[in-house]
Amino acid sequence: MNQATNIIKVMLADDHAVVRAGYKFLLSNCEDMEVVAEVSSGEEALEHYSTYKPDILVIDLTMPGIGGLEAIRRLMVSEPEACILVFTMHENTAFVEQALQAGVAGYISKNSSPDILITAIRKLAAGQTYVDGEIAQHMVIQKTRDRGSLFSELSSREFQILCMFAEAQTVEQIATELSLSSKTIANYLTQIKDKLQVSTTAELVRLAIGEGLVTV
Repeated sequence: MNQATNIIKVMLADDHAVVRAGYKFLLSNCEDMEVVAEVSSGEEALEHYSTYKPDILVIDLTMPGIGGLEAIRRLMVSEPEACILVFTMHENTAFVEQALQAGVAGYISKNSSPDILITAIRKLAAGQTYVDGEIAQHMVIQKTRDRGSLFSELSSREFQILCMFAEAQTVEQIATELSLSSKTIANYLTQIKDKLQVSTTAELVRLAIGEGLVTV
């Protein structure tokens, strides 16, 4: 936060222009916040972060290209002091775990009331963490049932590829979108199957759907 003005500088990363416009309008009514940049992909967030040096990066997980999770992972390597708030439709605890492991300071759902976004940004700017109350409750329940760690052994890249594959994208389509070779994607899928202890890609897809990573 700019100590001289007490203004929280915010960067918005979401691939939907209408959604970004809604965020910007909401935050423009807060005297202590300023949207300093808007980007539409993880790649753009990485490219422009150092230029704007926002106090808070508000980022979606589902975006074209490398996506939000991989962008977060890379950003935390190059900018370890970055303060990141995930604002997404994904409420499944597997996504929350992946984001927290990648280093985010906050996680809220787009189903939350608008005031939650403002509260979360202020909490993070004050050096605190913030996880939406309902999401946090789900995490506690799943941990209690020993189900919360099913995907925790996957890297952010593996988790991303699993979700894309479960959404019926082919190896070639995933490779093109992530700028990787088809062989690399196939190797990732083999690693994912080994870690999740399944023998076929069909079982992998059923597992992902069964655990709510994708909807059908």
